[in-house]
Amino acid sequence: MISPIIVDCDPGVDDAIALLLAFGLDMPIAGITTVAGNVPLSLTYPNARKICALASRSEVPVFAGCPRPLLRPLATAEEVHGATGLQGADFPDPPPTDISQHSVDFLIQQLLNASEPLRIAALGPLTNLAVALIQCPQIADHIEQLVIMGGARGQGNITPSAEFNIYVDPHAAHVVLSADIPTTLITLDVTHQVLTTPERLNRIRAIGNDVSAAAAGMLDFYGQQDSALYDLPGGPLHDPCVLAYLHNPDLFTTRKVDVAVETMGDRTLGRTVIDWYGKGQNSTIQVAESVDADGLYQLLIDSLSRFS
Repeated sequence: MISPIIVDCDPGVDDAIALLLAFGLDMPIAGITTVAGNVPLSLTYPNARKICALASRSEVPVFAGCPRPLLRPLATAEEVHGATGLQGADFPDPPPTDISQHSVDFLIQQLLNASEPLRIAALGPLTNLAVALIQCPQIADHIEQLVIMGGARGQGNITPSAEFNIYVDPHAAHVVLSADIPTTLITLDVTHQVLTTPERLNRIRAIGNDVSAAAAGMLDFYGQQDSALYDLPGGPLHDPCVLAYLHNPDLFTTRKVDVAVETMGDRTLGRTVIDWYGKGQNSTIQVAESVDADGLYQLLIDSLSRFS
């Protein structure tokens, strides 16, 4: 039996594409927890519910989580995702909900009470999961697999040293990556191999349903800044790599290594220090090394094609 997944996210265009990928593949989503990141929590929470409504999956519970990092002021990325976080597409209004449980409480409750270990897809800053681990360290034993989009072996994307998700809450990332949880870290070095080229964008647009049209509209806006900044033929597709890995890890190669997070350096705050050539024998962390970008994009197109 395939273990259920909790998606912890900060939607965000690439979070939206990741959720649509998961829904199209009918992956078992136990719940969606939201956190401040790409845009404030006042937007990430309703954005997640709007994405569920677009995919006709409003039965999936969505929870609001931490509105700021553990110790630092919040940094956001509206210049990449637009003022609402979901620039480029219109979304249906989600139905009313009576869910008031905090994301952290949901994570703890689900992990402690589940009949089987759960998997977690972490697409944003790691604040929710860090707070849950601080409150209830034993939940680490109930996580079968944690897959994180975050970090960089090479150049960062918010500073020369740091990738956005880790930089926003480096102290939370330190807590999570020190918790001895079986973890796969998918860094910028891999996500920059998965590009939304014009040809791939046209293939999504040609699918012709409401979900693919929304995806194409968002990706058209979302890729512009990064493709210009990095002189790439398309914008990198970050968060969908996490769900693709959980669905088909054979699309990726990984290496078991030691990873630490810089929490103090003025110029290196949020840096993931990856001992790429060390032995890593006692590490619980795998870092992705490469990805079959064509295979991942075919998976996304197949997924979006399943919506009516």
